[in-house]
Amino acid sequence: MARNTINFTKDALEKLPLPAAGQRVEYFDAKVPGLCIRVSPTGVKTFMARRWIRDAGKAERVTIGRFPSVTIEQARRKAGEVNHAVARGENPAAAIREKRAELTLSEGFDVYVSRHLKPHGRRTADALRASFEVWLSKLPDAPRKPRARERKKPEGSVDWSARKLSAIKPQEVRRLHAAIGATGKRTMANRVVELLSTMFNKLADLGEYRGENPAAGIEPFAEVKRDRFIQSGELPRFFEALAGDDSQDFRDFVVLSLMTGARRGNVMAMRWGDLSLPDAAWRVPGEASKNGEPMLIDLVPEALAILQRRKPAEATPAGFVFPARSKAGHMGNPKKRWAALLERAQMQDFRIHDLRRSLGSWQAKTGASLAIIGKTLGHKDPSATLIYARLDRDPVRAAVEQATGAMLDAAGRDATAKVLPLARGKARGAK
Repeated sequence: MARNTINFTKDALEKLPLPAAGQRVEYFDAKVPGLCIRVSPTGVKTFMARRWIRDAGKAERVTIGRFPSVTIEQARRKAGEVNHAVARGENPAAAIREKRAELTLSEGFDVYVSRHLKPHGRRTADALRASFEVWLSKLPDAPRKPRARERKKPEGSVDWSARKLSAIKPQEVRRLHAAIGATGKRTMANRVVELLSTMFNKLADLGEYRGENPAAGIEPFAEVKRDRFIQSGELPRFFEALAGDDSQDFRDFVVLSLMTGARRGNVMAMRWGDLSLPDAAWRVPGEASKNGEPMLIDLVPEALAILQRRKPAEATPAGFVFPARSKAGHMGNPKKRWAALLERAQMQDFRIHDLRRSLGSWQAKTGASLAIIGKTLGHKDPSATLIYARLDRDPVRAAVEQATGAMLDAAGRDATAKVLPLARGKARGAK
């Protein structure tokens, strides 16, 4: 079939006849090989570069754009680029198809969660998704609770959910890091960049991404490790204030968090099936553990007494120790009650997670070794793993009891009696 070849000029292209309904006609440029314009019955005229690809064994088309929005000069320049790429042995059409099939950031995160985090039992999947939505994507649509404030993305955040992975550039990530840091949230800025970097690396390992990691090599802000724990002078006020709360669930949650050193999420999601009250032990499953490995927590007498009091006659292994009418089925983060507790106790800069740090700090104060502290809190340190594995549980239990006993002694018997169902002296068999 003979090709329609003409010299592309603005006047010539404007006067091209329209084909019959259901047909399209192509005209090739007399100056640049492979450049053509396709005319539809409706008058739409589209520039394309059409070249034979030897490796593919067929002709490929690369759409350039519509005339007259794309000028003849622009179309010729783009067709020239396609010709040079073909001469180098490349297939521009295949590259374009691959780019269209590339994952967006939101799709990439879903793959990262489904193919890496969940199969490996990472407890952090939900927390990372929440962080991803707040700082890098869209907030999920959810019904607004009565009297609750409207959720808004914080200053410095972005919505890159629909961006192709390769479209996110290092300079943009650097600007994002700086913008979040400028709001005073430097640690969060570091965590967001870490999330991006880890996700891109893992997607590359999974064969889902072949480009550069835009978050690699970004220097983090300096961080000061938090060392806040409950002090001797604060313990009496803390327990007095805790006794003044009208929620038994909250009081028990706080004491169990302090007595076990467990993470907030693990205490809130504690199940009866993971507890062995006769053995005074709590096994946190690997899928609920931060490092993906099961964790055994010894229960001191006060913690054991709280659990014995809370356990219903009809308790099932899957039942929560802190059940609630919530999506998760258990109690959520008690932010308001915690803030009120600190106000009553006249304590500053003390977080729920600091209860966990408090147990470790009081163990150190009462002479426990770093290895025992690490085993108590479930820290995963490769250099000390073998030491932890050889530890007997008796010294760990003794260290926990000694540390919690010291905290309760500092708090005072009168203050703790209002919160604890069992006095430490009675727990040890005192008459």
